[in-house]
Amino acid sequence: MSNYDPFSQMWVQALALLDRADQMQRQFFQVRAAPAQPAWEPPVDIVETAADVQVAVALPGVARESVDIELNGCNLCVSAARALPGGGADAVIRRLEIPHGRFQRRIQLPALPLRLVESRLSGGCLYLTLQKLGA
Repeated sequence: MSNYDPFSQMWVQALALLDRADQMQRQFFQVRAAPAQPAWEPPVDIVETAADVQVAVALPGVARESVDIELNGCNLCVSAARALPGGGADAVIRRLEIPHGRFQRRIQLPALPLRLVESRLSGGCLYLTLQKLGA
């Protein structure tokens, strides 16, 4: 007697599709009409402590010197571009899942006076520390 259950197999496939859709949503991949406009938004983590606000921005393959960081009140904007992977003239791209091109991420921070005190790129993430003024 076989234990094959076609409904279980369909459930596994449906869960795999939902997982893939969730991954794509987390990447914030948003194609825009004009090429001069940002083509995607990187995911971020924001953690607030008593003394500061810490922001991590996922930027795989982006050079630190190309990243522009603007802090205007409680609005933080991180932008740059991620180049297509190289490989020479004879390279064939088989799959591109990591977004590339110009990106911009606008982040609404807590309505507090903040000052950018640290900015470092490590392990494909940009880490920002914003000190709370008066804390």
